[in-house]
Amino acid sequence: MNQYFIPASFYRGGSSKGLFFHAKDLPAEIERQDEIFLAAMGSPDPNGRQLDGMGGGVSSLSKAVIIGPSTHPDADIDYTFAQVAVDKAVVDRGANCGNLSSAVGPFAIEEGLISATDGITSVRIHQVNTRKIIHAQVPVRHGKPLVEGELAIAGVSGSGARIRLDFKSPGGSITSGLLPTGNVVDQIVMDNGRKLSISMIDASNPVAFVAAEDLNLQGLRHPDEIETLPGLMATLDDIRRKAAVLMGLANTPGTAGLANPKIAIASRPNAFVALDSSAFNKNDYDIGINMLSMERAHKAITLTGAMCAGVASLIKGTIPHAMSSSTPNTAEIRVGNPSGVVGVSAKVDQVDGWSVDYASVFRTARCLMKGSVAVPARLADQ
Repeated sequence: MNQYFIPASFYRGGSSKGLFFHAKDLPAEIERQDEIFLAAMGSPDPNGRQLDGMGGGVSSLSKAVIIGPSTHPDADIDYTFAQVAVDKAVVDRGANCGNLSSAVGPFAIEEGLISATDGITSVRIHQVNTRKIIHAQVPVRHGKPLVEGELAIAGVSGSGARIRLDFKSPGGSITSGLLPTGNVVDQIVMDNGRKLSISMIDASNPVAFVAAEDLNLQGLRHPDEIETLPGLMATLDDIRRKAAVLMGLANTPGTAGLANPKIAIASRPNAFVALDSSAFNKNDYDIGINMLSMERAHKAITLTGAMCAGVASLIKGTIPHAMSSSTPNTAEIRVGNPSGVVGVSAKVDQVDGWSVDYASVFRTARCLMKGSVAVPARLADQ
């Protein structure tokens, strides 16, 4: 037999999909794990389709999750996230996926890793990449995660059972703090000599925000437009790489990783039509965000990016705060994106500097398949 089959489950969590593995079913060496993830997802694929694997050709559909026993006293399980590049042999473990975080609780219950109680079962998750704690409130019926429900989320057809995620103290997930440079706004000098203002915030994940108007853009844009406007993607990549250095994530722009920091274009609310043809007016949301992930314009928004945008909107002086129509003490920020609107609740304080107590969101999740995933047999023989 020239293939090796590894027990796995395939989950949708929020607007992402990924393969879920038990830590005990994978080799201990990270390099070997990464080879398995690349093979299982069908990467690298120069055609960008991942037809020879489980991936879907975009970053939000090319992910892997490892679940194991907790190594943290305040958690029930450990959750490690791996972002698998589509066209490169790269697996990035530099941060978390907020969307797939919503499937971690259901997986743990489904696999019998924790005891479930009908009604709501709380799953305390140690997010290994960021060393943060997430509390997932999972609806349960007959000892199993409830799937059907009334919650509809942007970018996902239909509706599902509502899962609440509370990200505890999300500031400084992989950098030195909520404001990695200590500033609400920094000036960078672009490769063409132009000076540009950016806000660098790390709440759940690090994001560099730039104002749409500083890029000669108005309002939310279609992802295809972001990718095809002459010179825009190169400009955004230049911003991201310079931000990586300022945030302490890279020594030089050229050594910045693909996954982080994310780059986000912040815009004032305006009327827009989402990818599913739903129409929104400027009063339906508080701030618009076009986000890039793994060098592509995101068709929705990463959940951690939405939380970071919500938190940043509550920090006076930041670019998201200037772009937002909400008041500084608003508990929920509605983040517009190409697929619709995501609501984020957060508690931000300014006492001896800015801090964030929590950020909360609601998601849905569903197990799509469980069994085994095939990878080349040589990966089992190392």
